[in-house]
Amino acid sequence: MSRKGADIVIETLKEEGVEVIFGLPGGAIMEVYDALYRDGTIKHILVRHEQGAGHMAEGYARVTGKVGVAMTTSGPGATNVVTAIADAYMDSVPIVVITGQVPTHLIGNDAFQEVDIVGITRPITKHNFLVRDIEELPLVIRQAFYIARTGRPGPVLVDLPKDITQQLSDVPIPTDQEVVDSLPGYRPHVEGNPQQIKKAAELIMSAKKPVLYVGGGAVNAEAQEELVELAELMRMPVTTTTQGKGAFPETHPLSLRMLGMHGTYYANMAVYNCDLLIAVGARFDDRVTGKVDEFAPEAKIIHIDIDPASISKNIIVDVPIVGDVKIVLRKLLEEIKQRGAKILHPEDRERWFEQIDKWKRLHPLTYRNSSKVIKPQYVIEQIYEVTKGDAIIVPGVGQHQMWAAMFYKYSYPRQFLNSGGLGTMGYGLPAGIGAKVGRPDKEVFVIDGDGSFVMTMQEIITAVQYRIPVRVAIINNAYLGMVRQWQEFFYERRYSEVDLSVQPDFVKLAEAMGAVGFRAEKPKEVREVLEEAIRVEDRPVILDFVVDKEENVLPMVPPGKSYRDMILEDGKGSSEAETMYLVG
Repeated sequence: MSRKGADIVIETLKEEGVEVIFGLPGGAIMEVYDALYRDGTIKHILVRHEQGAGHMAEGYARVTGKVGVAMTTSGPGATNVVTAIADAYMDSVPIVVITGQVPTHLIGNDAFQEVDIVGITRPITKHNFLVRDIEELPLVIRQAFYIARTGRPGPVLVDLPKDITQQLSDVPIPTDQEVVDSLPGYRPHVEGNPQQIKKAAELIMSAKKPVLYVGGGAVNAEAQEELVELAELMRMPVTTTTQGKGAFPETHPLSLRMLGMHGTYYANMAVYNCDLLIAVGARFDDRVTGKVDEFAPEAKIIHIDIDPASISKNIIVDVPIVGDVKIVLRKLLEEIKQRGAKILHPEDRERWFEQIDKWKRLHPLTYRNSSKVIKPQYVIEQIYEVTKGDAIIVPGVGQHQMWAAMFYKYSYPRQFLNSGGLGTMGYGLPAGIGAKVGRPDKEVFVIDGDGSFVMTMQEIITAVQYRIPVRVAIINNAYLGMVRQWQEFFYERRYSEVDLSVQPDFVKLAEAMGAVGFRAEKPKEVREVLEEAIRVEDRPVILDFVVDKEENVLPMVPPGKSYRDMILEDGKGSSEAETMYLVG
C-alpha cells in the first residue's frame, strides 16, 4: 500500500525501536511532524533550541547505549544543531539527526531557510545523507542507525527534502541483512588479530610496572567485566579518562582515578614511570598526553581500539590491536590464562604498588576546606554523599566539570556524561534532561557552572513541561572560571573578559520558569538544600551554590608540558626526583 514519505520515516523509526525524539518543528519538516502526530506511538520532547535537541539525544544515547534521535527543520534549525553533532562526533556518541530540507527542485537556489547542511556537517559526522528519491528513504534511515551504532559510534545526519516526505510510495522497509548487504564497503573489524593478542599477553605477563589506561571505547563496548577481571588477574593499576569513567570502579583498590591535565598525581606518575601501558578504547587526547615526547617515555604501548584511524595517530604504539574492546579483552584473558596467568616479575610488581602507594600518600586528591566560604569540591562531595554515589552526573564545561570528575567516585559505566572532546559549554542541562528521559529510575544531577548554564538555560522550560525532575547544581563563582584560572597562572592575573558578576538570580529564574530554586551561601547550608532538592519529585530543581570565586582546579599539567611539570594542590610543582622512580 502506498503511503507518504513522512509515514515511511515514522514506520522506519519504529522498526529501529525508537521510543523518543528530541526536536523542534518548522516548515520543511512539517510533514514528518504530522505523521508523528497521526501515529502517536513515539514520544516527542519539544525543545526550546535545536542545540538542546542534539545534546538531549546525546544524553539519552549515552545512558541507554541506544541511538539517540534529534529532529529539526531546515536552515537555522539545522545549523543550530551543528554544535551538538560536533560534540557527538568528538565523543563517539551514536545519534541520528533528521533535518528538513527545501524541496529537491529548489536545492541550490538559495531558497527560504535553505542551507547545505550535508556539506556543513560532512567533517563532523560519521556519515550523512541527502535523500533524493523516496524509493531509497527507508534504506537510508536504516543505514543511518546501523552506521551510528556500529564500529566506533558517532552521529549520522539524514537530510529530508520536503517533497520527498510528501510523495507516495509502497517501498518496503529493508531487513537487517539487507541493510548490511547494502553497505559492502563498511565492515567494522571486531575480532582482533590473534598474533597481536599473543604479543600483548606476553608483554602483560612480563611487565614490571604495567598500567591500564581506559577510555570511552570501553564504556561503549560494555567491557567493564573484562577490565575488572584483567586488572585483578594480572594485578595491574587502572586509570581512566573522563570518557572512560565508570568502566572501572573508582572505589576499587586498583583504581588510580583519572589521568591527564587534571588527573591525580599518582595516576600521572604511574603513567610517566610505567614500563607497559595498555590503552583500551582511548585515543591519546592531548589533554591526556601533555607533551607527546615525554608521555610514558619508557613504556611499551599496547593499543586496543575498534577505530583503526585512532591507532598511532597521536602516539606511536608497539602492539596495535584493532577490534571491539570487549571481544579483544575476552580473547586476551583466554590467552593469558592458557599461559598460566603468571606474573613473571612478582617482586618488581609488588615494588611498583609500593611506589604507587607512596605517591598516593605524598599527594592525595584533596583541597583546603573552609567553614566560612563554600568550596566547590565540598559541594561535589556532598552530592556524592546525598546520592550515595549512585547518581548519574552530567557536568557542563569548565572548572566545575573537572571538580565533578575528581570528587565524585564513579562505580559503573554511563554514570558520568561529559563533553570531553569538544568541551561544549551549555552541554550539561540538555544532556542531563536526555539522560533522565533515558533512565527515569536514576537520580540525575547536572553539575554546571554559572557561565555554562546560561548558554542553554531555556531548556529548564522543557524539563518543566514534561515534568522531568533533573537537579541542576550551579557552581556559581561569578567567573568564566577555567579561563580565569589560566589567566591567573599563565597571563599574570590579567583577567580579560571573564567577569560574570552580572547574572540572573537563579532562584527567581527557576521560579519564573516553573521550576524549584534553592540557594546556599554558607557551607552549613549545602547539605540542607541538597536534601530538600532530592525530595522534589515532579519538577526540575536549580540549586545556586555561591562558592569561593578564585578556587582553582588542581593538580594541573600546564599546556604543552609533561607530567613532571604538574602544579600540585599547594601550588608547587612536582620535583623531578619524585617522578624518576624506576624499578630495578
